[in-house]
Amino acid sequence: MNDAENDADATDRLLLQRMSAGDRVALSVLYRSYHGRLCRFLSRLTRRADIIEEVINDCFWIAWQKSATFHGDSRVSTWIMGIAYRCGLKALRQHGSEPVDEDSLPEDRIPSHDPDDDRVLRDWLGKGLDRLSVDQRVVIELVYGVGHSLDDVAVIMQCPVGTVKARLFHARVKLRNVLPGLAGEVSTTKESVP
Repeated sequence: MNDAENDADATDRLLLQRMSAGDRVALSVLYRSYHGRLCRFLSRLTRRADIIEEVINDCFWIAWQKSATFHGDSRVSTWIMGIAYRCGLKALRQHGSEPVDEDSLPEDRIPSHDPDDDRVLRDWLGKGLDRLSVDQRVVIELVYGVGHSLDDVAVIMQCPVGTVKARLFHARVKLRNVLPGLAGEVSTTKESVP
């Protein structure tokens, strides 16, 4: 971890300590800090904004209830992403899953560091990610989108690091194979739009 990550984790740990003592302001600060990241991450599981909001609320309800049990075995961000991932899977079982469609996400849910400046590139990558399994999309998002290490992803997904590596490998191979073919689809679609 670099200094900025260490500082952010130290702040998050203090917020969790305050939450364990019943501090609702600390919960609010932590919620605002993670909301955008969780929206982007969960958009790889579902396109439905209502489910994403439900999962985020469930995630922070659990974080509120379990804040005193956090022992620091991982970064707070890893712990929160793990809770969100499990809540997301539960919500998908309850509501059913569907392919991801980033166009249905409100613009304020797509972070500024996303390649929004190039809509064609984003559409192309989105179509490629749609071809992946949920687990492969999640691994890609956690590693490349959020910046978690493979060890962190293993904790979040509650699986061995070898499984994370395999999912990442297969996701990259699949993207390498499908993206060239999708490039023509995206540019054709883009040209047909007035």
